[in-house]
Amino acid sequence: MSEKRKALFFDIDGTLFSEVNRNVPESAKEAIAQARKNGHLVFINSGRTDCLIGSIKELIQVDGYCCGCGTRIIAEDQVLFSAAIPHERGIEIKRIIQEYDLDGVLEGTESCYFKEGTSRLPQVERMRQIVEREGNLSPYGWDEDCYDFDKFCVFADEKSDLKGFSRALGLDFEIIDRGSGFYECVPSQYSKATAIELVLKHYGIALEDTYVFGDSTNDLSMFEYAKNCILMGHHSVELEPYATFYTKNVEDDGVAYAMKKLGLA
Repeated sequence: MSEKRKALFFDIDGTLFSEVNRNVPESAKEAIAQARKNGHLVFINSGRTDCLIGSIKELIQVDGYCCGCGTRIIAEDQVLFSAAIPHERGIEIKRIIQEYDLDGVLEGTESCYFKEGTSRLPQVERMRQIVEREGNLSPYGWDEDCYDFDKFCVFADEKSDLKGFSRALGLDFEIIDRGSGFYECVPSQYSKATAIELVLKHYGIALEDTYVFGDSTNDLSMFEYAKNCILMGHHSVELEPYATFYTKNVEDDGVAYAMKKLGLA
């Protein structure tokens, strides 16, 4: 293996963290520990905001976190960058979501915010249960204006006017189609790619020494940006044109398999 320091960026859900057994495989933990011993840097690069990464922090040791699709970046306990949606724009976003008959979750650095009452959309209620179970559910609902948030996710069904919502939201947000009526909405100036760019600049690491691991459409920006792109066995086809290495599913030790094959661990 080259002595040159590498930077590794991992998506969480479906890449590092199994959505089947809700855990990080021991093989992945060991491979990442070995990569760090070899002098490489390991970062989580997730759509989850800071508060939603807490459970992962307890499962695995890494060098830093790129949270909320590039809206907050932490390196070795130092916050390198953090951006919230401007307060008045956040109030307007809540109005737009409701006007076009969608529902969802507003994701902040410290908490997540849901509309009060039971949603007609079962996906929203499932997400609320997960967020509450992990201790990240804010007592404040959408009627309160005492908080800010970094990004948000919405769910749509046959009653929703998705086209109207998209037009009203405008060009300052990227709407990432995650499938099954689930859309992740991120301020357009931030992405998983901008997060990587900032980390590389901070540490002085070249793009060709960067490896990204992902599986879903919100990984597209980092797959378009990076030179070494590892695609999990179960994945969104949109990532295939950018993949440089195909690995196994997360449950089948896909992370460790790729890292050993690529000489990183």
